[in-house]
Amino acid sequence: MTLAAASRVEVNVAAPLACVKLINPPLNVIDLRMMTLLVQILSEIEARSDISVILFEGDSHAFSAGVDIKAHLPDQVDETITSFHAVIRAIVASRKVTIAAVRGACLGGGAELAAVCDVVYTAGDATWGFPEIKLACFPPVAVVMLATLIGQKRAADLILTGRPFSGDEAAAMGLANRSVAAEELESVVGRTIAELRQLSPVALAHAKKAIYAWDAIHFDKGLARAEKIYLDELISTADASEGIIAFLDKRSPKWTGK
Repeated sequence: MTLAAASRVEVNVAAPLACVKLINPPLNVIDLRMMTLLVQILSEIEARSDISVILFEGDSHAFSAGVDIKAHLPDQVDETITSFHAVIRAIVASRKVTIAAVRGACLGGGAELAAVCDVVYTAGDATWGFPEIKLACFPPVAVVMLATLIGQKRAADLILTGRPFSGDEAAAMGLANRSVAAEELESVVGRTIAELRQLSPVALAHAKKAIYAWDAIHFDKGLARAEKIYLDELISTADASEGIIAFLDKRSPKWTGK
């Protein structure tokens, strides 16, 4: 059964599972349209008592290469950050067990979306990264939650260098639960879903709430603070503007430190 279908997101339900597939070829970039759909779809799923598991996936080329760079220009950046963080907050607040199945590119906002899921399985050859610093920006969700997942030093390394890393490394540092060969990913995810099908939806929901009881307090406050720094301080700098424009112009940026 299809719960909702659109050009950016496809949702298929076979209770207790809802599979949410990101569709924006070639790299499943998350644009404003996709964000709006995801918030709407997640709200619909949350209201259904017959669904206890949400699976997020892209395709073989990309889970998602991140949030649309054009949407970071001054006329759209406030709406972009607010809308994307509404998606993240909906996933974090969900009472359903959330699973991300990562293949291909998983970068920036795409990596943030995967990382906030309860369980993450990745293809070993997937390409992860938080490259925002290369545009003179930073990833607001990652700066808040990454240190909790993988430790402060590792988080600083990934955020401050923006370097790419493999699915194998993501699993080794604790950003993903497990890394497997791409052709094995579907069966590994399927086994976990099969196990969850046997369990009480209400017990899963309460156990998840208890697991994150402490972190939820800090995440909400931390993300609000990161948003304020990003929108009130960073995005108005000359370097942030230069980084985004240079990327869109496909040239090297010229930093001024201002």
